[in-house]
Amino acid sequence: MISATDILRREHDAILRMLDATEEVVHRLDAGNAVAPRVLEGLLEFFRLFADRCHHGKEEDLLFPKLHEKGMPREMGPIGVMLHEHEQGRAFVREMAQAAADYATSQPQAAARWTAAASGYASLLREHIYEENNILFVMAEQLLTPEEQRQLSAQFEKVEAEKMGEGTHERLHALMEQLVAEISRARVSAR
Repeated sequence: MISATDILRREHDAILRMLDATEEVVHRLDAGNAVAPRVLEGLLEFFRLFADRCHHGKEEDLLFPKLHEKGMPREMGPIGVMLHEHEQGRAFVREMAQAAADYATSQPQAAARWTAAASGYASLLREHIYEENNILFVMAEQLLTPEEQRQLSAQFEKVEAEKMGEGTHERLHALMEQLVAEISRARVSAR
């Protein structure tokens, strides 16, 4: 079975891929090009469900408490920083959602608000993922036994099925592929 930290790193890869797509949408909007509102909604759905509920949920509900149990402080240090950044990310996503709703109804400045929030979110998450992959997960791999890693992996699968529902993970990966393809086609046709 794959280790818990490897599962989280693989999820980071999917999130980074969607951040690339998001930044492409930011460039299109900044250049004054229209983007289908369904694209903005699709990005939001991925970030709300996959990045936050699924990925951050595994960290907050399972990994962080296990690391705290192993002696890592929760309110300060890496866990405290990661929790704070999760909240910052949620605030960016809320702003992106409001701006996307306004964009869908052609409200002035909605595109600029969306691009500002999306750029802030992408910047935050890129740094956050770097810190988790290279600091927090390395520390976790030193603290957790192979058996604890296996137990966390099994708990990840159980929690994902309970929190997200059967098939949601696969549906979100399909959504990712669809959005990446659509955004790439738009980039090519804009040239």
